[in-house]
Amino acid sequence: MTDPAARQRDPERTRAELLDVATEVFAEQGYSGARVDDIADRTRTTKRMIYYYFGGKEQLYLAVLERAYRGIREAERVIHVGDLAPTDAIRRIAELTYDHHVRHSAFIRLVMIENIHRGEFIRRIDAIRELGQPAVGLLDEILQRGRAEGLFRSDVEAFDVHMLISSYCVFQVANQYTFGFLFDRDLHAAPLADHLRSMIGDIVVSWLRAPAEVGAGE
Repeated sequence: MTDPAARQRDPERTRAELLDVATEVFAEQGYSGARVDDIADRTRTTKRMIYYYFGGKEQLYLAVLERAYRGIREAERVIHVGDLAPTDAIRRIAELTYDHHVRHSAFIRLVMIENIHRGEFIRRIDAIRELGQPAVGLLDEILQRGRAEGLFRSDVEAFDVHMLISSYCVFQVANQYTFGFLFDRDLHAAPLADHLRSMIGDIVVSWLRAPAEVGAGE
């Protein structure tokens, strides 16, 4: 952990470190259970310094929540699929979303916590709603290309695809322990993990196929 003198010289790094630890604490203990004192202890800093950077527990949680959503949206923005065929592009997005969710389980836990609170805090962050538009916009562009080529059905919106991919990927993290126990499987261990990763691509592509395309494959 950075020493106090270094923190004073590099406030941005200090803020990032505090957010890293706060993300772990909120994801582990929820908003109600998390304590600023615990975050201060883990970062070897003071409660006063956390209040200096963020103002209080609620503001710190809002900052954690916003950064978590920015992380998934930034990952989506760097996906380059313009040179891929529509079906390959959709599959790539589905698989990369799966990868991000599995690697960032804290994000899923934060989403679950926020839903427990009925979206009480996320409603206070106007920027988050805007963050989702590029992801939906990219899917819409791919869907339009697929329809123009006669590959995709016309009664599905980008929002539908985004929700399908997100729900499948969230399940892999949110239910990994209960589902794994019930069926004696480790969802994140090979070869099952690879199978589940490819499965979401198969599901979305098969669902999107235009009726003529489906009939031609039978």
